[in-house]
Amino acid sequence: MSLHLDARQRAMLQEMGVTIWAPAQVSAAPAPVNDAARSQRTAAEPPTPAPAVAAAGGDTAATPRAVREQRAAAPGGAPAPRPPAPQDGSPTPALVLHAAQALYPTADPAQTPAGLGAGWLVVAESLSPTEPLAGDAGRLLDNMLRAMQLHRHPRVFLAALERPHAGNPTDALEIAPALNEMVATVRPAMVLVLGHVAARAALGRTEPLGRLRAELHQLAGCPAIVTYDPAFLLRSQGNKGAAWADLCRALALVHATTVHP
Repeated sequence: MSLHLDARQRAMLQEMGVTIWAPAQVSAAPAPVNDAARSQRTAAEPPTPAPAVAAAGGDTAATPRAVREQRAAAPGGAPAPRPPAPQDGSPTPALVLHAAQALYPTADPAQTPAGLGAGWLVVAESLSPTEPLAGDAGRLLDNMLRAMQLHRHPRVFLAALERPHAGNPTDALEIAPALNEMVATVRPAMVLVLGHVAARAALGRTEPLGRLRAELHQLAGCPAIVTYDPAFLLRSQGNKGAAWADLCRALALVHATTVHP
């Protein structure tokens, strides 16, 4: 499927760190080193520390989760700390599912490109559910959707997941029935599930994100694709190409269904 990206969309992808149709840069092979020189160099160099083991969420074990935005102040006046992302096998954090909101409600349906289907639903954890496209992660999400031309579709909705500050919140695994009801109401052509937290909540599964990305899922009879969330992509720039490939796969599936139902 050819996406026919214009200059503006290419600029958005470049801001995301995704290069389209660019040949891979091949670095020159290092000059061979004989055994004697290698032994002398090894003896002269101090030992290199072993790299930290990567955690399931993308951070290394020695690196704390980056704080993307300042959260709203707690009742005592101090900012409420945000718990780290869950590791594989650990309990899923408590979440609240907000009502679906249109991301581009002023888009003209007459100008919506063909092949984008009846609508899209994005499921993602959000620090600012009322302003989901604000902040660095929100702007990256906006760029991702604009590169797909979804900003020209009035029926692109966000189902925002939020970790509450206190109270007795809904457990993540209990969100799946409410989310399925939302999908049944919106009836999108595709559901995009962004990030491991959202995937666990939406699908009720705990496999690594890489395994979930490889599958085509179903939510209330609608196809769903899992990929990385924008906050993780800000920390792990090297995965932006893989995320773009997932989005292109979702576009191709919707296009094929629309053109050949």
